[in-house]
Amino acid sequence: MSLQVVSLGCRLNLSESERMRGFLPQDQDLVVINSCAVTAEAVRQTRQAIRKARREHPEARLLVTGCAAEIERAAIAAMPEVDGLVANAAKLDPRSWNVAPCPPSPDQSRHSRAFIAVQNGCDHACTFCVIPQGRGNSRSLALDEVLQEIDRFVQRGAGEVVLTGVDLTSWGHDLPGAPRLGTLVAAILAAFPRLERLRLSSVDGIEIDPLLFELIVSEARVMPHVHVSLQHGNDLILKRMKRRHLRRDAVDLVCKLKAMRPEIAIGADLIAGFPTEDDAAHADNLSIVTELGIVHGHVFPYSPRPGTPAARMPQVAPVLAKARAAELRVAVAKQRAAWLAVQIGKPLSVLAERDGTGHAPNFARVQLPPATPAGSIVTVTPTRIIEGLLA
Repeated sequence: MSLQVVSLGCRLNLSESERMRGFLPQDQDLVVINSCAVTAEAVRQTRQAIRKARREHPEARLLVTGCAAEIERAAIAAMPEVDGLVANAAKLDPRSWNVAPCPPSPDQSRHSRAFIAVQNGCDHACTFCVIPQGRGNSRSLALDEVLQEIDRFVQRGAGEVVLTGVDLTSWGHDLPGAPRLGTLVAAILAAFPRLERLRLSSVDGIEIDPLLFELIVSEARVMPHVHVSLQHGNDLILKRMKRRHLRRDAVDLVCKLKAMRPEIAIGADLIAGFPTEDDAAHADNLSIVTELGIVHGHVFPYSPRPGTPAARMPQVAPVLAKARAAELRVAVAKQRAAWLAVQIGKPLSVLAERDGTGHAPNFARVQLPPATPAGSIVTVTPTRIIEGLLA
């Protein structure tokens, strides 16, 4: 077998997995599980991925890194399928894997989009979150290093750059002069005039600086797709989560964005069944899906994480949290179906992936004609919707 890297969880993990593929020996019998621990379900999926990898590659060396390997270290290390752990903070250092670094070959990138991790860690203390335990304090990649990383992917033909981070909009706070994310985005656009598409991963709406806002609404090369780290639609729950925004902040932001760039598609993270959530709070969570027009939803039923303040709060029954999450997913699906219907008959510029689909600027997923080259940008005018894909 050849090297296998299994990535779970966020886009940051996906970016880090691509970097690991770049320096780990391709001909080694090695399986790497880049794990996630954002929820109890994520840890369960990590365990499941470990067992599946061992079944499929019984003779390989199996190593685990990522947040679950950090936060659930003893439990993951005790799994009989696991040969060893690599610390999350050290996983991008080739020395941690006992291999010599080697430059990536042009065909090692598995995505038409380049995921660039410009920030890591988090300084906030949301009451439900264990990620700071797994990734440490917030730290930013210097601007010149970001440009070097992007240049490497652009030279390899990436059609789109996606900026990622645990708390992306905090980029720059620890750098000289404390630049804001808007400064970085402007620098990327200036340095790579031929880069057609620049996309942001999840952003904290309260941290969007004036320059970043202006670029989102006015720069055609910044994709019209804003994924907000929202978490809930009820003010009291947001306060108990120790979020830094209220419902009206999210509503005002989205209204301003859409007023200046109507084609912007809104995504959001939403948690169902947070401790103390009653029927009225859940109703607020449901209604914000419609009020913001959320068409890209990441919905999670709350699960307590040991060591977090929320785990000590009065809990909502797990079965009720799952039921409420299902209701939220139905609400998002309804918004998404209506939104996809509006795309019918509109020419869309689609970046082709290797699986025969691609993404429009607004992140709508599109079925492509057979043999469309991966990495190419083609114009598609969809005529129908097939299983959630425009075609």
